[in-house]
Amino acid sequence: MTRILIVEDHALVREALAQTLARLGEDVECVEAKGSEEALARLEETADWDLAVIDLMLPDLNGFGLLAVLARRFPDVPAIVVSALDDSVTIRRAMKGGASGFVSKASSGEVLRSAVRCVLEGGIYAPSEPEGAGKRSGASASERFGLTAGQTRVMELLAQGKSNREIADLLGLSEGTVKVHMSAIFRALNVSSRAQALIVIARYGPRL
Repeated sequence: MTRILIVEDHALVREALAQTLARLGEDVECVEAKGSEEALARLEETADWDLAVIDLMLPDLNGFGLLAVLARRFPDVPAIVVSALDDSVTIRRAMKGGASGFVSKASSGEVLRSAVRCVLEGGIYAPSEPEGAGKRSGASASERFGLTAGQTRVMELLAQGKSNREIADLLGLSEGTVKVHMSAIFRALNVSSRAQALIVIARYGPRL
């Protein structure tokens, strides 16, 4: 029996992930957890786990923090991150943080199953990034608004509707640092509010 722990705070997404992974075979058992604390409790109940599939945006300890705990306390349980945040910076941070795989929530069910098969066989699964994509994105932001790489990353998350606290959690920053970046972004865009900033960002496109 292959036991997979799904860590996702949205019930509909959890259920969809479980249904997708159940197609791997009749010997697959999916257990759901709505947050990091519940996930860790499940992991402590038994050592009989083959894989953890985790989201990054969790209500208690975020996915990056959970990866760190898994690496320390459950090093034999590989983890695949499944997230809507699928930019190169997030992917690299997740993989560096201990993930054995990364799958975008925009991917198909077959892609997820392929990633799971790869990791269960001892491999590493990460989406390919078009050559030079990261450079184009960074240069574009710098050229248009004169922002630093850090400010560009904050602006990308702002464009995704993330709050200051969520941005801080995802980037490993304090909220104070995020506010400083926000002030710099507002000055560069010549706006005075998040709403105005979003209008400018939408005008230039989602990838800045």
